[in-house]
Amino acid sequence: MKIAVIGAGAWGTALANVFSQKGLETCIWARESGVTAKINKDHENSWYLPGIRLDEGLHASVDMARVCDGAEAFVWVVPTQFTRHALEQFRPHFPHKPTIICANKGIELKTLRTMSEVVDDVLSDMKPRFAMLSGPSFASEVCRNIPTTVTLGCSSERRGKKLQEILSSESFRVYTNTDYRGVELGGALKNIMAIAAGVSDGLNFGSNARAALITRGLEEMSRFGEKMGARKATFRGLSGLGDLVLTCTGDASRNRQVGLKLGQGRKLVDILDEMRSVAEGVKTTEAVYTLAKQKGVSMPITEQLYQVLYEDKDPREAVTELMTRELRDE
Repeated sequence: MKIAVIGAGAWGTALANVFSQKGLETCIWARESGVTAKINKDHENSWYLPGIRLDEGLHASVDMARVCDGAEAFVWVVPTQFTRHALEQFRPHFPHKPTIICANKGIELKTLRTMSEVVDDVLSDMKPRFAMLSGPSFASEVCRNIPTTVTLGCSSERRGKKLQEILSSESFRVYTNTDYRGVELGGALKNIMAIAAGVSDGLNFGSNARAALITRGLEEMSRFGEKMGARKATFRGLSGLGDLVLTCTGDASRNRQVGLKLGQGRKLVDILDEMRSVAEGVKTTEAVYTLAKQKGVSMPITEQLYQVLYEDKDPREAVTELMTRELRDE
């Protein structure tokens, strides 16, 4: 079986490496010829995962047709805000009824659509079969074969089980969940909370505040997810709570790093200019803030973070407002 991985950032490279190590024919697509050359020649993605040796069977290319030729599954790891455009470019190279496994995490800002909805928009006449892959999974640890567990959201239980068998390995365990909407929303929403937790840590507020943000953040995520048609129980799983804890506490979290620097007084534009990889939570905060207003969902953490990111609100003032809201039952 051949798997095409679309997107050669850290996460895409890590997933491609897992599949190649398992013996699956795997080809990864990158925009930059420099990235593909290093992967093919030196078996390293020095741009995004420097110092990590990749499986020698992994191949990379900038040629869309070559990457897609003969592939039975397409693992999509293009940043959220570029997904629609990239899908349109890849569309001529997809078979009818392509299996698209979305491993990116976010909501399209322009349309306020989730990744499954974007896939359905662009490929509707091709009748795509899609699944969502999410969970606590830093790319560098996955590449080092450190035990990692994730969730595959797929509405078809039968297809989900088949993909589970294909994607799982000794160090990469895949669970299935038919609530694909909950899986994809958990992966998107946790990035908002990771920025907020980073802000708290950047302000030196300590462990109490971080624990509160994680706990109340999970409630906020679940409340929004239910309004969007997801099951609340999904947010207690790997794609919700698991990923939330990791990104709120782990130093390898790009979103947490954005929050840390904001809490230390840096400006968002300067922080983002220094980053090679995308911190999905920045745009997702804006999208979810807008959606929550439209749907009447109370999301106080998201609202305050939006004001910090886009209205230049002082982070300390945002925390004060969270702490002095009307008292209520948990």
